[in-house]
Amino acid sequence: MTHKERFLTAMQNQVPDRVPCTPDISNYIPCKKTEKPYWDIYFHDDPPLWKAYIDAADHYEMEMWIASCMGIPLVYEDRKVDIVRSLRYIPEKDATLEEIIYTTPDGELREERLCFRQDPPTPLTRIIKDLEQDWKAYKWLLTPPSGIDQKLLNTVKEECYIRNQAFGCVIGYPGFQSWEGMITGGIQTLSYASIDYPEILDEWCKAQMEAGTRSMELYLEQDPDYVLFGGSGTITLASPDLVRKYAIPALKKWSAMAKKAGVPSLLHCCGKSRVLVDMLVEHTDINCVNPLEIPPMGDVNLAEVKKTRGSQIALMGNLHTTELMLFGTPEQVYQASVEAIQDGAQGGGFILSTGDQCPRETPDENIFAMIQATKDSGQY
Repeated sequence: MTHKERFLTAMQNQVPDRVPCTPDISNYIPCKKTEKPYWDIYFHDDPPLWKAYIDAADHYEMEMWIASCMGIPLVYEDRKVDIVRSLRYIPEKDATLEEIIYTTPDGELREERLCFRQDPPTPLTRIIKDLEQDWKAYKWLLTPPSGIDQKLLNTVKEECYIRNQAFGCVIGYPGFQSWEGMITGGIQTLSYASIDYPEILDEWCKAQMEAGTRSMELYLEQDPDYVLFGGSGTITLASPDLVRKYAIPALKKWSAMAKKAGVPSLLHCCGKSRVLVDMLVEHTDINCVNPLEIPPMGDVNLAEVKKTRGSQIALMGNLHTTELMLFGTPEQVYQASVEAIQDGAQGGGFILSTGDQCPRETPDENIFAMIQATKDSGQY
């Protein structure tokens, strides 16, 4: 099988020729391998993150998961928002500051991000300062897209296909995990808002649902290999009841759209996720879930979830990114990979991966050890 065939077969809970290996290297490692300041990648697209990721995947000769760093390239011709972006290098910090000003019919919004030489951008100020005051202006940013950047999408798709790799993009879904990065105070502010301004959160959810539904329609017309639903911390950052209220309706609708189009779907939720696996099986058509992190970052036992839900949803995970991938030896990574294959691969539907985001200094030897384990012990 090709990388593409192997990855898609396992994602759809079927039996490939061997277990695919897709460590999560989506940001830190690709940027490091460019040997450029990270602001070149994130602020100047030099190279764009998706290209840095492909080059890193080539280096490891692994199954690619391009959607981990590639959003749907949407176009917003009808959005009545003027966006002005400025960059300023700060020598004393050896960092670049990005400021974005959004001018809408209902007022102006601003946000700032700081990018250090060897770290992705970090928000300094968030776009929503006061939910009640800024909501009318922020709503304009939730206008449904008018189209797809066809040139960019086709470029990335072609780069995947000449390597016999699967092509897909990520879309975020409603909920605290999506909104906390937009609002000053994050989860604390949202928690209060769920009591003080529930009507705003309901409107936010509805607007994101409408925009996401249009995004899915445009994306599925492009004949992708799969779609990734991105929701880091869905359960860690909100109660199961809030997830059922805000996230599950969108996931149910969008995964049904993907299924109807014959496009398999994968969901990413780092942190705690065991109860979310049950929700996905019971309420959605999602084919695969990752990264199924182990304690203390997560709450998943791979053997248990394989036994309980493995016949209903494919699994992708779940080697620890710090204790094992960063600080472990290649021998320890190899042995843990073999054990994960034994716990998760029986009957198909398993992709060997890591928890969220292998750190920047993860040794190459440890990633190669994962891949070697699937070649030695991943056959059915």
